[in-house]
Order: sequence, then structure tokens, then C-alpha cells
Amino acid sequence: MAARPNMQARLEQAETITPDQPQPLVREIPDGLPYPVDALGPLQSAVEAVQAMTQAPMAIPAQSALSIAALAVQGFANVETLGGDRPLSLYCLTIAESGERKTSCDEKLVQTLREYEKEQAKAYREERKAFGHEHAIWKKQYDKALTQVKTGKTGKAELAALGPEPAPPAMRDRLVSEPTYEGLTRLFAEGQPSLGLFSDEGGQFLGGYAMAKDNRQKTLTALNDLWQGNPIRRTRQGETAFVLHGRRLSLHLMAQPVVTYGLLSDPVARDSGFLPRCLICQPVSTIGTRLHRETHVDTAPLYAFGTRLADILHTGMAMDPETRELHPKTLRLSEEALALLIGFSDEVERAQAPGGAFELVRGFASKAAEQAARIAGVLSLWQDMSASEVSIGAMRCGIRLAQFYLSEALRLSGAAQVSEEVAQAEALRLWMLSTSHGKDWLQARDVVQRGPNRLREQPKAMKAIEMLTETGWLAPYKQGTVLDGSARRQAWRIIR
Repeated sequence: MAARPNMQARLEQAETITPDQPQPLVREIPDGLPYPVDALGPLQSAVEAVQAMTQAPMAIPAQSALSIAALAVQGFANVETLGGDRPLSLYCLTIAESGERKTSCDEKLVQTLREYEKEQAKAYREERKAFGHEHAIWKKQYDKALTQVKTGKTGKAELAALGPEPAPPAMRDRLVSEPTYEGLTRLFAEGQPSLGLFSDEGGQFLGGYAMAKDNRQKTLTALNDLWQGNPIRRTRQGETAFVLHGRRLSLHLMAQPVVTYGLLSDPVARDSGFLPRCLICQPVSTIGTRLHRETHVDTAPLYAFGTRLADILHTGMAMDPETRELHPKTLRLSEEALALLIGFSDEVERAQAPGGAFELVRGFASKAAEQAARIAGVLSLWQDMSASEVSIGAMRCGIRLAQFYLSEALRLSGAAQVSEEVAQAEALRLWMLSTSHGKDWLQARDVVQRGPNRLREQPKAMKAIEMLTETGWLAPYKQGTVLDGSARRQAWRIIR
């Protein structure tokens, strides 16, 4: 686990500043470690192909591919872990600024899934039409038989002989982007037992109704239960109560730092256990280095990825025909894989002790071994749907990826302690020191017109300016100071 002490050293180095410097408002977060793309096994070639086409950070297509693979296989198997059998579901959270080509990467990998949904939607419309005819016939016969029973012309046996009311066909959707808790529950009740909550605009979900203050705890509890494989229970007053067993959900949300940092700092998301269930990463930006002449297009790996995905999607999942409860098999760990996972788990456990490398991210660390097993199971089943166990090779891949995500959790832990006001001031500090601003002085109109998007309102810009003035990054000029040939009513000198 060489990545762990390496990352710890980089975090300590990032805190070092000389006494005569104005101090950053937040601890500088060092660049993350390179994504271990070779640990993706059968997904590697497709991820590298997308990265070569888009020149986006490698982690972005990697997160998309891993979450899509989890969605594809989660309905077929659970995996043995040190804490018992667990779903193959994965929750991925990708943090990247606007312009990092999140959508471009995701579209290339999810295309087959979109085509499958379109195909299934057509079949569903035909099923609904047939159901309408069948139900109309049944209803007419039922009403006639009921009338005869009420008038004494026949007994209840004839009514019972009609059988139960025809059930509508199950909805075919596999993807959902902005569900409420109630909407997600309804989709699981009326649709497929294996779903994916995917969005390349994750801020719409994180900032939407489901994650509003009054709904957040309920939504996060439901997401935690689904990750764990627990039943979905609906017991609201005035509505039909029901319990749904054997449902699976994988998740991939892509969002900008301003949104996700708010989630990382939310005690409800952290203390409920939702965040530690997520594979979180914020890759180093490639903006400014993506030269068109260096783009490389190789569609063969993407074709192979799409073909494999289509094959799995068209494979029937083992489920109860009436309740649609999944009956997945269990992927056992080979003897060598189990020994390797135990060693990894023990090492991570020791590092959670007071003063240990993972003391500050114990929630993430405590789930690292399970995440490794889940990832290994996803890669195993993607490689071979008939697999019955996880090999030592797949477990090595799962552990390497779990190590990477754990290092990201440690690296980003500082962002969880930053208030929105401080985050806005820090965004202004970075912008005014960049070539995007390009001046040695600042006025509020510069911030509102050209600054960070979150500061395009005068009150927010002024609050950030005041905070930077208090911390020594800005010094006010006297009113009327001439700058660039004009007397300025209010301006500040940038301290570098």
C-alpha cells in the first residue's frame, strides 16, 4: 500500500507555508495520485480509448465504465466479503469542473445502455397495448359476473373462476437521473429490480427535492439500504404499505466541486454512512493540455465494451415472476483471494488507530475491504458471467482500486470542513491570482463580470473580497486612485 504514506506526505507538504505569506483560506489539496487504470482489467481498454478520444482525466471514463459494469451485473450475483455476502452494487461520485468533458466520456460508454432502453421502451408500449385489451375483456367479464352474483343468478365460484385481475407489464427503464425517494420506490415496485441512478449533472440530484433539508435523511437512508441489499419498506400513512425484496441500485453522480464539497461537509451525509459507501475521486484537470492533434480515435475497444454490455443486458436475471425479487447467485472468494483480502483488511484496520494514516477517514477505511470485494466481483462477472468465484487476480485489481479511492477520501477530507463562504473566497483567491484575471489589482465588477460563476452576484463577490482583505490577500486602495488611466472609486491591490 505504497500510495497511502505517499499521499499522507503530500498532504503534510501542502500545509507548509512561510510566515510572511498570506495564508490560504483552506488547506491546499494536493493533486491526486494517477488513476490505476491497469487495475480495471477487462474494462481497461475501453477506458483508455475514451480517454484518448476526449483527453479528459483518466478517472472520468474509469468511473463511468466501472459504474456501468456494476449496473449490468448487480442483478446476477452477490459477492462473498469478510462481513457476509453483499451486492455487487457500486456508488461512484466524480468531482470535476465544468468543461472537463464529463458528458463526452459518459456518452461514449453509456450509448449501448441508451439504445437498449429505447428498444425496451418500444417493447413496453406493445405490452401496454396488449395489457389494455386483456384488462378490458377481464373487466367486462368481471362486472357481468359480479352483477349475476348480486342478483342471485349465479354463485361466487363463477366470479372466482375469472382469476385475478391482470397485472400491468413491468416498466423497462434501467436508468434514472433525478428521482425522489417516492419515485425511486415506485420504479422498483412497478419496474425492473436492477436500476442505475446515473447523472452527468449530479448537481441536479444533489441540489434537488430528494436531497432538500426535509428529505435528505430519508433519501440517504434509502440509498444506504439499497447499497446494503436491504428490503425497501414503504409504510406511509394513507398509502398501500409494501416491502420490496431483492432490489439493486448502482449510482454514478458527476458534479462540480462547489456542489460536491457541500455534500462532503454535510454531517448527515457523512454520519449516516452514505459518503463512506461512495467511491469518490477528483482527478487533476487536463484543461489547457487537450490538443486536437494529439487526439487518438480507436473505436474497437468501445465496440467490444458495447457488445459485452448488450449481451449482459439481454441475459435474463433470475427473479420471481410475480414479485420480481432477484435471486442472485453468490461469487465465492478463492482461497488465495480470501487470504489477500484478509491481509488488506488488517492493514487498513491498523491504520485507523489514533495517529494512523486513516484515522480521519475511518468511515471510508472500514468499508475499504468490502469495496475491494465488490469491485473484484464486478470485474469477474463482466469477464465471465458463468464465474463462480473471484480469483486472486481479480482481487488484486479490487484492492488496488480500493486503495486509490481510499487515498482520494483522505486527500479530499479537508474539503469536508470548508463552509460555503470560505469556499467562495478561496475560489476568488485562485481566480484573481491566475492568468484568467491578469491584473495586479481587483474591483468588484471584475468578479461579477468575469470571475467564478458562484460569485456573479454583487453581495457574494463583496463578501469574498472582504474575507480576502481580512486574511491579507487584498489591500484596499484609497478612493480615487488612478489605475489603468481611470480614477477608481473602490479597488484592491492583490498581494502575491
